Amino acid sequence: MSEPGRTVPAVRPLPPSPFPDDSAPLYTVGQVALMLDVQPAFLRRLDAHEVVRPSRSGGGQRRYSRHDIDHIHAINGLMGEGLTLAGAQRILQLQAEVADLRREIAGLKSR
Repeated sequence: MSEPGRTVPAVRPLPPSPFPDDSAPLYTVGQVALMLDVQPAFLRRLDAHEVVRPSRSGGGQRRYSRHDIDHIHAINGLMGEGLTLAGAQRILQLQAEVADLRREIAGLKSR
């Protein structure tokens, strides 16, 4: 776990996707596990805890989008820094709120 007062380092971003639609469910559990160097059980755990809700193929197999993969990558990075799953989720939620507020402030300033 990180020391008090120490900031959590940013997660190294994945390279840009060659696909134009980051929400297209294109990747299987095995592909994502290889991409992120995680166990398939970790991906199933995230689904069971509703951290990431992948789409399902016609046969019921999980299919992940680039957006899902980026989220899993961020969660995994934070957990690698010693945070719990709940703590990592909360940090990502707060980061999203801060980004929304910054966009709102920028919009108000541009008026």
